[in-house]
Amino acid sequence: MLVLRLLNVVAPAYFLCISLVTFVLQIFLFIPSMFRDPSTTPLFSPALLHGALFLFLSANALGNYVLVIQSSPEDLGKGLNLGEGAEVVVDWLDGSRSPGSALPSTHFCRLCARVTQRHDHHCFFTGNCIGSRNMRNFIMFCLYTSLACLDSLVAGMAYISAALSMSFANPLAFLTLLPHSISQFFSGALLSSEMFVILMLYLWLGIGLACAGFCCHQMLLILRGQTRYQVRKGMVVRARPWRENLQEVFGKRWLLGLLIPVLNVGSDYRRQKEK
Repeated sequence: MLVLRLLNVVAPAYFLCISLVTFVLQIFLFIPSMFRDPSTTPLFSPALLHGALFLFLSANALGNYVLVIQSSPEDLGKGLNLGEGAEVVVDWLDGSRSPGSALPSTHFCRLCARVTQRHDHHCFFTGNCIGSRNMRNFIMFCLYTSLACLDSLVAGMAYISAALSMSFANPLAFLTLLPHSISQFFSGALLSSEMFVILMLYLWLGIGLACAGFCCHQMLLILRGQTRYQVRKGMVVRARPWRENLQEVFGKRWLLGLLIPVLNVGSDYRRQKEK
């Protein structure tokens, strides 16, 4: 438990550090290197277009990241009218009742000491549990983080291609880039900044693919009306149309949440059902 609590503190700091490094490399290294092409007009230059795209992806990724943390399950538990369930929550917090006595579709996380409705999992990179209130923001966070990493990967490959006068037309060129660069770095033929960018390329690739895969897996569970916690515990859920499952998570204003980071305050579909 001590290791998990330590990871719960280190992982968000690691993510913010990677985000800061990515932002600095994009703004001060990759984008300025694109201004060297004099054939394009300033309005439609690759630097400005790429800079606008990167800022859009970064703003959505960081905005949804903040909203995932802001929409904490603890706040959700305080806002719910649980009736007798409020006593159960108190029993969980003081340790007098086991987590197995949970209310329907709720789960108490011992790591963050919070009650989550429709608990999915505990995300160490946000230091928060993912549930009904912040699920949409979490999926948008994974989506835009993946896109921002892949965008940085493409920009970094373009920078390395120009700096080292090499081509990535052959897919094997990227696979052999790291061992070849290490040998050049220790022989003094490669600068430290260029070696750092090459290492970041593989880090962006790993994070981008991981976030994309996790986002696709999460969307598949949403279409089925399940959560990772329910799958792990073998819980049986009532079969519903996939459109209803999507609307329960994303609500009717799904397009707004896709373009800008907005707080997911609960789906309109669920409110209509409760009425």
